[in-house]
Amino acid sequence: MADILNELNQQQKNAVAAPSGPVLVLAGPGSGKTRVLTYRVAYLIAVLGVQPYQILAVTFTNKAAREMESRVAGLLGNKADGLWLGTFHRICGRILRREASYLPVDHNFVIFDSDDQLTLIKRVIKEKRLNDKDYRPRQVHSLISKAKNDLLGPDEFPIEGYRDEVIAEIYQAYQAYLIASNAMDFDDMLLYAATLLETYPEVRKKYAQRFTHILVDEFQDTNMAQYKLLSHLASFHKNIFVVGDEDQSIYRWRGADYHNVERFMRDYPDAGKILLEQNYRSTQKILDGAVAVINENANRTQKKLFTDRGSGEAIVVKEAYDDKAEAEYVVETIDRQARMGLANESDFAVMYRTNAQSRQLEEAFRRANMPCRLVGTQRFYGRREVKDVIAYLRLIYNPRDEVSLARVINTPPRGIGSVTEQQLNAVARQAEMSSGEVLLAMNTEKGAPFVEALERSAQRLLPFSKLLRGWREKLNRITLGELFDEIVLDTDYESYIADESEEDQDRWGNVLELRQVLLEYEDRDLAEFLEAMALMADQDTLPDSLDAPTLMTLHAAKGLEFPQVFIIGLDEQFLPHSRSKDDAESMAEERRLFYVGMTRAKNRLYLTRALRRRTPYGSYEDMIPSRFLEDLPEELIKGKFTHSYDTTETYDRSSYQWETPFGSTSGRKKPTPPKAVEQRFQPEMQVMHPTYGKGVVRKSILEYGDETVEVYFEGLGLKALVASMSSLQILED
Repeated sequence: MADILNELNQQQKNAVAAPSGPVLVLAGPGSGKTRVLTYRVAYLIAVLGVQPYQILAVTFTNKAAREMESRVAGLLGNKADGLWLGTFHRICGRILRREASYLPVDHNFVIFDSDDQLTLIKRVIKEKRLNDKDYRPRQVHSLISKAKNDLLGPDEFPIEGYRDEVIAEIYQAYQAYLIASNAMDFDDMLLYAATLLETYPEVRKKYAQRFTHILVDEFQDTNMAQYKLLSHLASFHKNIFVVGDEDQSIYRWRGADYHNVERFMRDYPDAGKILLEQNYRSTQKILDGAVAVINENANRTQKKLFTDRGSGEAIVVKEAYDDKAEAEYVVETIDRQARMGLANESDFAVMYRTNAQSRQLEEAFRRANMPCRLVGTQRFYGRREVKDVIAYLRLIYNPRDEVSLARVINTPPRGIGSVTEQQLNAVARQAEMSSGEVLLAMNTEKGAPFVEALERSAQRLLPFSKLLRGWREKLNRITLGELFDEIVLDTDYESYIADESEEDQDRWGNVLELRQVLLEYEDRDLAEFLEAMALMADQDTLPDSLDAPTLMTLHAAKGLEFPQVFIIGLDEQFLPHSRSKDDAESMAEERRLFYVGMTRAKNRLYLTRALRRRTPYGSYEDMIPSRFLEDLPEELIKGKFTHSYDTTETYDRSSYQWETPFGSTSGRKKPTPPKAVEQRFQPEMQVMHPTYGKGVVRKSILEYGDETVEVYFEGLGLKALVASMSSLQILED
């Protein structure tokens, strides 16, 4: 074992052979944290003589657990048999089944997955006769999940108003159903385990004495329930060895609390603290750029990342004319290097903040006849919300499309169940018509026999029939964009998919991105659009062996590495995301997310942005460079910028300029936009919008050479509109 320790660098060696007691290892990206954890386990067994069954090693993913198990076996063989190694949920499951007599369920309990949980939440909401638009199942489930992660049962659910009281009642009923089903959800596994150890001293003593050493991976991603669980398990021997990096904490929206790193040092004031700063992945210029960005965050341990891989190439900053040109630059750069034999296509990864940003990239790769691989999500045209809207358009164009009808007839839910669908199909078969044709006829004089034949089911179908007929009648009188707006507004589709969660906001972004695609077909008809969509959606899954670049969100990139990395969308609103602008904690997490993306690159890093981006409503919005670009030292970057007249020039950072519609800005200065000449909109003013209808102005701000107007529209809520682009009209009193 001593020979194996010699393979480690000094910082790794210090961690692996650290004295017993609490130890915090802050591991920079690419610094070998998995190796440290693995060797620590081997060191405990082979050198200190600790029995494997006395060691608990906890990871966040099954993949990480399998990798660690394989590495330990490679070092020790069967000497590691009996080691407790697994994810938090797996470890909790083992404890809970052994101690089921203390629980409200027996040892044969089942785990409800995400779909099961949502089905149960919907059932409770329906039984309580609540409006599922006021109490959206996903949002309610998210609040219950957060409460459980904070170790709060139904009786402790925080109440600040009537709505919270109702959600607490839903939580109570949901939990009762779980217990009656001899089931628990994933959050219960943590909640029950932590509560069990806290409530019953004899159980806590049993496991705290058993595990003489506890090791934890990705500690910065733990939530309060996980932290308390670990504290109880370490309460006897206090030999807890945690590895993490607060700079890579990017899952706050899932309940992760990077403040647990600070909490650990506060709860264990004598804990050893070891930094792993030697990076084995990236070149020094990439590391220096990443460190310069993350150093702007407060309340963190400063780390100086270094590598033996050399200085490397400067970080490339590319400023494109618009988002389409940005995507084409990425594809052309990859294609050029691949054709010249400088790199394989699979050496490249393209990362972005939200899934909707993949659409321009996917289409640019398609135009270049270059396959690409998406990680962690469907291709744009295969995403559920995109397929829903396209199915509506297909049904409007062709009412005989039974597949599209089946997809949208009860999406969003409108009380049309399987029995009603079967009755509709039966009536259609008897009439030798399609179900869609019967639906269309129901709101006409000729439809009376169908209404009579469908009996009570007709009342559920008539409102949808009226919508479908209305859209069909307008098909040749309005633009595709206007038809899209009518579908989304008439079905209240935004409320159906979008709540406050990051995931659902991302899904709504995909819908808006589809509207932007529609604008490219404004001078053509719906048939051409649908034909193009069918061709784009007809993409086979790529074999793993195929040489192709990888597309993914920055969140999905965690734990991965690539020779060359593009991070696109370095504009305010995208990275950092607009949702983070008013919250310091969220902004700090956006910076950590960018840092994670930068440190995925081994040899070359490209950062791209666009001078302007097309909005879902056809106009172009001028972009402001991301504040994160300003943090990069001048000597680390080089790049190109594109003038509005589409001329490309090369420059060094010493003369680096962001060319914007407001003039040039060099170095670290931000552009100074001209003031709008006149502020036309005042609070309480009545206005009319061509899509949203009548509204009331709440406030107006002069910024970036234009007027941004916040307007409240009945049934739609608050919308922020750029005056020059929105066709907003002032209504006379």
